[in-house]
Amino acid sequence: MKMIVGLGNIGRDYDQTRHNIGFITLDALAEKEGLTFKQDSDHHAFVADWFNNGEKVLLVKPTTYMNDSGKAVRPLMDYYKIDLEDILIVHDDMDMDLGRLRLRAKGSAGGHNGLKSIANHLNTQKFNRLKFGISHPQHTHQAVIDYVLGKFGKEEAADLMAGIDKALDIFADFAAGDDIQTLMNRYN
Repeated sequence: MKMIVGLGNIGRDYDQTRHNIGFITLDALAEKEGLTFKQDSDHHAFVADWFNNGEKVLLVKPTTYMNDSGKAVRPLMDYYKIDLEDILIVHDDMDMDLGRLRLRAKGSAGGHNGLKSIANHLNTQKFNRLKFGISHPQHTHQAVIDYVLGKFGKEEAADLMAGIDKALDIFADFAAGDDIQTLMNRYN
């Protein structure tokens, strides 16, 4: 069994914002595959089951808000007995151009509070992640918080969709059993 966790904040105010790119990519996969997220209150998450080539993959959107994402990830990992290498965390990254993706097997949180929370709950920074570029507010002269909690503009749609399409390919290969090193060699 594998688990793909998309980071984001719950609630209408955060829907379709840059900071919610993890939720957005999982929603795109759910729509493509005809999956429905169901609330799992015991584990503080919305969860959908995806079966890909016989492999069960949990798609997870924590309901804890971004800064406490580890509170959902660790209990689900323990409950389903999922190995650390079978987890992929999808999150926004302001230091990359919109739609650019980068896989990593480990690393610091880089100021991302969702990653900090996960690292704290897992007691390690060695977990797979897919960084999804959302660009940087220097191009818009907005404050960082306003930028990441802002919605994508129409002029950004092509780059956003290209990144989502590539993320869906990565998800399929991850579910099919490709390890993080193979994925990094193929997609980075």
